Amino acid sequence: MYTTSGIKTPYYLYDLDILHNTLTMAVNAASAHGYQIHYAIKANHNPIITRIISEYGMGADCVSGNEVSEALHRGFPTEKIVYAGVGKGDEEILQALANDIFCFNVESLEELQVIDELAGQQGTIARVALRVNPDVYANTHKYITTGLEENKFGIQRSQLREALDFCLQSDRLDFMGLHFHIGSQITDMMPFEKLCERVNEIWEEFEISATGARILNLGGGLGVNYADPVNNAYPDFESFFNVFARHLKIPQHVDVHFELGRSLVAQCGSLITRVLYTKKGVQKDFVVTDAGMTELMRPSLYQALHKIENLTNLNGEESQYDVVGPVCESSDVFGKNVNLPETRRGDLLAIRSCGAYAESMMLRYNMRTRAKSHFLSKGEISTVCHKEQRNGFAKPIRVSMSN
Repeated sequence: MYTTSGIKTPYYLYDLDILHNTLTMAVNAASAHGYQIHYAIKANHNPIITRIISEYGMGADCVSGNEVSEALHRGFPTEKIVYAGVGKGDEEILQALANDIFCFNVESLEELQVIDELAGQQGTIARVALRVNPDVYANTHKYITTGLEENKFGIQRSQLREALDFCLQSDRLDFMGLHFHIGSQITDMMPFEKLCERVNEIWEEFEISATGARILNLGGGLGVNYADPVNNAYPDFESFFNVFARHLKIPQHVDVHFELGRSLVAQCGSLITRVLYTKKGVQKDFVVTDAGMTELMRPSLYQALHKIENLTNLNGEESQYDVVGPVCESSDVFGKNVNLPETRRGDLLAIRSCGAYAESMMLRYNMRTRAKSHFLSKGEISTVCHKEQRNGFAKPIRVSMSN
């Protein structure tokens, strides 16, 4: 790894102005309809990021016992923590029960039975919502589609009656309502309209109002613009929430919850990496960076697109490159046939839209050194990029916050 001005690349760079603006927009759009947001911690569990998000009054959506602990440690109220996931371990369930979290999103009849048993052992009541698989196609990558009938997530509609009956007959379960989530990185509003239609059907068919249900959790899934993050830094939260306000037909007393992750944090983060080598191929040229799939897994895992910029040479004559990392895997590729200004050894590159599912998915494969995080605020990111262009590198501003 290169060291310049005491800062090692690769590193994650977070623009806190974008983060604050995004959170403000999301909260305002949700509040207009009385909706509650839970932040999906799996998107980014950087302690400074999660602490800031907790200060906006959001809840936390967790998918592991450690995420529940992190949420509590970073200031999310116990009464706003929900716990989902198809494979909750017994110790994790007991931990969540001991902390009296708001709700378990239960994904199978067997899990429901286990929570019932463990709650009995602890002499407590477990609040539960049943995650229903609505069989709605989300029109997104197959690895992040979660609401189809053959996905591993959620209770099948054919099993819902049995699960409801079990909840209502148990003295150790408090049935809160239903939970749905159809996938991630959804940029077309039509799948959300379809979800509303399916929720309305299920609510009526299974007479959910008669069960005393108090919440409806609709998950998340709102996507971001990876192709042009500079001009599309903020998702259209208003249109997203308006879809549900227009199409849901449930009793007014039922609280509607959402679990947003990517849309809250993706555009505030970049992965900054330095060019180790440029390499001539037979029919293409390669740019080899000191960041790899260990710092950003999405392109290798999903063939995901991320905007890549050369911060050192902003306006040079463009060439086409495959931008690749140093990890000993052929899948360690950030982008193929990427148009960049002429790129040389030592140049700094920014891989944009890395605020979600980059740092949180970091690996130590090949015994890689863990990349660090740095933070910018009050418009300084443009100044830093300009200084990088003129002087080679400028140390980013750090935000001091207790961990």
